[in-house]
Amino acid sequence: MLADYAVKVEQSRGRRHAEPQHPYRNDFERDRDRVIHARAFRRLEAKTQVFSRRYSDHFRNRLTHTLEVAQISRTIAAQLGLNVDLVEALALVHDIGHPPFGHAGETVLNAVMQRHGFFFDHNLHALRIVEDFELRYAAFRGLNLTFEVREGIIKHSHDYSAREHPELAEYLLDKRPPLEAQLIDWTDEIAYSIADLDDGYEAHLLTLDSVCENVPRFADFYRAAETAWPEAIEKLKFNEALKHLLNAFVGDLIENTKRQIQNTGIHTVEQVRNFPLRLTGFGVEKEKDRRATKEFLFENLYLNPALEPEKNNAERIIGELFEFWMEHPTKLPSSYQEKVEEEPLPRVICDYIAGMTDHYIHEQYEKYCA
Repeated sequence: MLADYAVKVEQSRGRRHAEPQHPYRNDFERDRDRVIHARAFRRLEAKTQVFSRRYSDHFRNRLTHTLEVAQISRTIAAQLGLNVDLVEALALVHDIGHPPFGHAGETVLNAVMQRHGFFFDHNLHALRIVEDFELRYAAFRGLNLTFEVREGIIKHSHDYSAREHPELAEYLLDKRPPLEAQLIDWTDEIAYSIADLDDGYEAHLLTLDSVCENVPRFADFYRAAETAWPEAIEKLKFNEALKHLLNAFVGDLIENTKRQIQNTGIHTVEQVRNFPLRLTGFGVEKEKDRRATKEFLFENLYLNPALEPEKNNAERIIGELFEFWMEHPTKLPSSYQEKVEEEPLPRVICDYIAGMTDHYIHEQYEKYCA
């Protein structure tokens, strides 16, 4: 049963191109399936999340992270009475616009674009992918997703100004997104925080002592695991503590969001859209825990000197390839050379690089710049 404030698929604002209804899937289910079958979605398997395969094949990549976000999102959405199909579609598509080399790649690509008077934003790039780049259907370009999924792609984690982005005017930039989209920003952070603690520990960049000392409540959960399973190896007790840490974040997000909705008297999607603030989030104490965990990960993992080679690699490869194609646009694939007639060359090159996997961009670097 959907809550009154959930998005009803029957009330969707529809697709850009009208299509007949499917006999046994609703529109949000179809959107989810279209994302899963997209080439850009498959490429996430070969894009770095935090750790490249130099460390291990067992660590998260951009695709496995996306699947974890979808799992957590479905669980929370069901507890809040939200539209689980819409939430799942949004979770699966939320990172589809990321370039190779993880966040380092995004930072470098944006810096290179700024040198040419442009910028790179993975949310806006994701919208370009589902609206134009994916070619699967004879009737239209892109995936022809519903308005609600397209809106969630750009608004789930960021508020865009109508003055700065007039091209996004159709997406109600003066209003909040529905709760289904708001939820994704939090489930994304929950998923990557827990995953990065796990992978960072396995990579020996985070120690048990440092995690216990700096991640709120982790030490209590670890001691409980030691009491329950004194003979278990350290990694299994670490896993138990992580599980409880995940549950604590998820439980608080559910309960606090329920309180926010009740306290504000929200009953409809339009009330959600017109409310001045986003309604999903943690309670005061758990928000402190979230901030402390994120600060710990930044200082001890994301900025760890051991990951500098990956960052330097991203800067060198993306930077040199970008400038090579700026000087030799005829070396671009023919389909991208055709786009130069309609869009600025830096944007075309950016689109090409952003779609690459880690493996493919290395191939291109060896071919043109090595």
